[in-house]
Amino acid sequence: MAEVALTNSQLAELCARAAAAEERGSHRRRALDRAAHAALAWPEPAAALRAADRQLTHLAAVGPWIAERLAEWLDGGEPPDPALTPPARQGFSSLAEARALLASAPDWAGRLRGDLQMHTTWSDGRVDLPEMVAAALEHGPGYDYIAITDHTKGLTIANGMDEARLSRQAETVGVVRAALAAAGRAQQVLHAVEMNLSPLGEGDMENWALVRLDLVLGAFHSSLREPADQTERYLRAVRNPTIDVLAHPRTRRWDTRPGLQADWRRVFEAAADSGVAVELDGHPHRQDLDVETARTAVETGVLFSIGSDAHHPDELVGVELALAAALGAAVPPERIIAFRSGRPVERPRAAALLGG
Repeated sequence: MAEVALTNSQLAELCARAAAAEERGSHRRRALDRAAHAALAWPEPAAALRAADRQLTHLAAVGPWIAERLAEWLDGGEPPDPALTPPARQGFSSLAEARALLASAPDWAGRLRGDLQMHTTWSDGRVDLPEMVAAALEHGPGYDYIAITDHTKGLTIANGMDEARLSRQAETVGVVRAALAAAGRAQQVLHAVEMNLSPLGEGDMENWALVRLDLVLGAFHSSLREPADQTERYLRAVRNPTIDVLAHPRTRRWDTRPGLQADWRRVFEAAADSGVAVELDGHPHRQDLDVETARTAVETGVLFSIGSDAHHPDELVGVELALAAALGAAVPPERIIAFRSGRPVERPRAAALLGG
């Protein structure tokens, strides 16, 4: 066995490189690609399973052939050369690594008061709103609140909601809130959205609909491969008075795109001036902000939000990756809005749009 065990994120990179070497469209390429993506969310280190003589096939997306490849890499102990990692796969950790880091600071995760991004079947989530709420509150028994943040109408591919559907969703949220209150539970279900932003930084929903919400995340979902500097796009977004959080700011996605380029210090300074938080999105394939960029954000005094970006209850563990990123970037706890008791934000800028 190797003296230094390979991490799951290193195994993900090795799987991705091996997949690229296989014939396009082949069964082996697809299997390696699935394992590469899954490795970032494996709950325990593959190296620990190997050391304990446990079957690697217990891990998601690992069949016998993939298990053989993993065993070869783990026994060989040769880590992938970081210099050969493409930009779209740089700076990603794994759930197992996040858990190890959080274990070194046991009080850190206990500060989390809520998960501020998750999705339901009202947009592109895979379970309905009551089921997601129940799962989220079970996942975080110490939560004061969770935010339901389904997509808005500009993102049609994700079944985004228009103002009428958002109003109907509010009724469902009200029913769930009433059920929690009747059961003697004090947790809050925040009615929120992940509002689609145009490349000009403009939202796609009417102000009267947004001011009724508890929280508004704004996010870019189009023109995400522009090579030119996008600072002005971001500045317009964080100055939008209806937005409380800039979600998955860099728009990166593992092995898909490296994200947009911007003068991040200027963006974060403008967000701090506007009182807009920047998100630490914990989805394993986003991890956005990454730790390095988050360290720059810390220097500007900006606020931070934490969300799992879960589209299924199994993905609620993403908050651990977000918490680990915050810890790794040394984010001051008083600047994390998801650490606040009660409600995470007040919305004076949004209320002022309608005169109160």
